[in-house]
Amino acid sequence: MTDVRTADAAKRLGVETTGIEIIDEADRTAAPRDLFWPWFAANVSVFGISYAAFVLGFGISFWQGVLVAILGIVISFALCGIIAIAGKRGSAPTMILSRAAFGVQGQKVPGVISWLVSIGWETFLAILAVLATSTIFTRLGWGGGTGTKIVAAVVVAAMIVLASVAGYHIIMRLQSILTWVTGAITILYVVMTFRHLDWSAIGSLPSGGIGATIGALVMVMTGFGLGWINIAADWSRYQRRDASGAAIVGWNTFGGALAPALLVCYGLALAGSDANVLEGIGADPIGTLATLLPTWVLVPFLLAAILSLVSGAVLGIYSSGLTLLSLGVRIPRPMAALVDGIILTLGTFYVVFVAESFLGPFQSFLITLGVPLASWAGIMIADIALRKRDYDDDALFDSRGRYGAWDWTSIGTMVVASVLGWGLVVNNFADDATWNNWQGFLLEPLGLGTFVDDPAGSYWEGTFAYANLGVLLALVLSFFVTYAARRGTVRRQEELA
Repeated sequence: MTDVRTADAAKRLGVETTGIEIIDEADRTAAPRDLFWPWFAANVSVFGISYAAFVLGFGISFWQGVLVAILGIVISFALCGIIAIAGKRGSAPTMILSRAAFGVQGQKVPGVISWLVSIGWETFLAILAVLATSTIFTRLGWGGGTGTKIVAAVVVAAMIVLASVAGYHIIMRLQSILTWVTGAITILYVVMTFRHLDWSAIGSLPSGGIGATIGALVMVMTGFGLGWINIAADWSRYQRRDASGAAIVGWNTFGGALAPALLVCYGLALAGSDANVLEGIGADPIGTLATLLPTWVLVPFLLAAILSLVSGAVLGIYSSGLTLLSLGVRIPRPMAALVDGIILTLGTFYVVFVAESFLGPFQSFLITLGVPLASWAGIMIADIALRKRDYDDDALFDSRGRYGAWDWTSIGTMVVASVLGWGLVVNNFADDATWNNWQGFLLEPLGLGTFVDDPAGSYWEGTFAYANLGVLLALVLSFFVTYAARRGTVRRQEELA
């Protein structure tokens, strides 16, 4: 009886109590256009401008960068849209729906990777919010030292945790508000910095080769849509059963890609105009962008930066809590979000106040996980393409049901594709994360790159060394293998009464 009263009280407060169970038919009231708000709010950020410096870091021209940005962002969010179709068909979180492809128990293999990726990225966003506060407070003369960082870390963590604990309905309302706030201030930033554009400098940027262009494309795809793909169905599980799959893909893609495509293209012009911006963004993205603004704009700029980073982190922590439940942790959904929020808070405090060298190894760790995540995406997209019917709700929670306990074809495909993929990506932080220097082991045998172990700093050289072909290989190979090898399995599953 206590649990019932607690649940009722939570509902009165607007807190979502639904966890990984199937959404009731009466609650499936969302329309495809509703998907615009969470995806747009989480991606309309001045931080998106900073990605342009990373794109140009591959040594490509402005127009090559524009092509890479638009293609990479749109394609990657379209892939998220395809995964979102599963949410409409099954009305369950992404990783629960993944059980149809991997088995009820086998889903835990990609589930662990998904949970680590979500926790990692959202901790990274929280860290950036804290460091941005410190940098801008310092410039304003308000003190950006330890005290400021502590307060910023507490406030940022509290906003993320409270929103993620509240759940779907409050987050959707919150995101619709944040869209207007962050969007307006981002437009103000563009207006205030437009005078810094130097079109002669932009036009003089040298063109890069095919390897550099592919590398920039893969970085954009993983930094945007593929970074969200493991949670894409979490936001479409409240969609009506009769919602159009094409509309879900369209609104998901439009909401996610619109702002980043525009902002990265503007960032390409900004970074291509100013060498200091191009060089400074890698170490301090928000602080470097703030140097172009007059003092009176810094406070609204900081507000936009923090809210946009928090917006992205909220979506991630909410979904990582659902993933935690899918792994068999038996606690209420709000508590799962709280647990992940505590981990995020501890990670943020550790990096900001303790770690001397963390961001390099941390990003290397996330890149490593990006390969199996791409493989999972390929398997899941093929599985969605093969299915003609809605998911069997009961079988998603029963190892003896039509989806079985383990699907060794999917698991084997993911393992093989990941190993091959790791052989074709490189550790961009070879000196800070030496434990990851085993990556790229196929590059030299295939004549695609050479590892140089120089006393002054280790690095890779070669046309395709930094193309990170392993991510594309894992995605594409997994899709085609699954589409061919599991066609009969899916047909038999759907024929069962």
